[in-house]
Amino acid sequence: MRIVFVWQKNACNYTKLELKGTMFGFIQKHLRTLYQQFTTKINALFLRNSIDTDTLKELESLLLQADTGAATTQIIIDKLKSRWNQGVITNGAQLHTHLADLLMELLPTKQPCQNAQVYMLVGINGSGKTTFAGKLAHHFQKQNKKVLLVAADTFRAAAVQQLTQWAHKTNTHIVAGKQEQDPASVVFAGCETFKQENYDILIIDTAGRLQTKINLMKELEKIRRTVSKQLPNTTICTLLTLDSMLGQNSFEQAKVFHQSTALDGIVLTKMDGTAKGGIVFHISQELGIPICYLSFGESLEQLKSFNPQEFIANLLGDIQS
Repeated sequence: MRIVFVWQKNACNYTKLELKGTMFGFIQKHLRTLYQQFTTKINALFLRNSIDTDTLKELESLLLQADTGAATTQIIIDKLKSRWNQGVITNGAQLHTHLADLLMELLPTKQPCQNAQVYMLVGINGSGKTTFAGKLAHHFQKQNKKVLLVAADTFRAAAVQQLTQWAHKTNTHIVAGKQEQDPASVVFAGCETFKQENYDILIIDTAGRLQTKINLMKELEKIRRTVSKQLPNTTICTLLTLDSMLGQNSFEQAKVFHQSTALDGIVLTKMDGTAKGGIVFHISQELGIPICYLSFGESLEQLKSFNPQEFIANLLGDIQS
């Protein structure tokens, strides 16, 4: 690892049994709280030989408890109730299939940031942004990519040191500034290093909080302009990290950032805690922003690219078990 310090003088069809990808079994194996509090309970509904209004009420309660959101949950339940009234859904297995289809319709089908070279990470303090930066660096290194980290969060005490520790863990080069230095100047230096030394991936860790929301958003805009000017031929991917344990509070964060800066995708962090999972559908339904990654734990390997079909398969469980 090399540290450079910068000083400044001044959706698709859902077929559950076909899903055998890398995320299959992910929730049961790694996200125990989500599995125990939602998947096992909803799985019991799917084993019923017949369903009635009480079944739909139980499902509604489970979705709300999972942070799917009142509006999104109502959309789902109304459609399921209509199909039940029409006789299309008569048992738990059919309920499973139709619920999976409806959940899939809520998730954006596009895959953002497929060919991005620059990753700009935004999010409030404590959202797991710096940890995700380290994991993302490791993720690309496994693909034999040459990665450069930029510690542009110069306002939070110890933020640079924390990212430097992740650089040590991943043996990744890092460009860093001193506390309270203009973040855009650090990003400028990072862009210059990126060009001069032919890096493949640039990951920028930005500040999570300034004195006001307006100042924060202006700073993010300034950083993005700097990257666009210095690296005009690269694709920039702006990812918002959200603490999945905060539930509806995370949705409010997403709204604020989405209104103020262009977001390409969302990273749900701390998925191994008391995360409930339904926030994925709430965010997608209300804001139309794709989920890109799920982050859990502190290990470098504890990061998963988000696959909508596989996530739903895991979330709803296997009705044949």
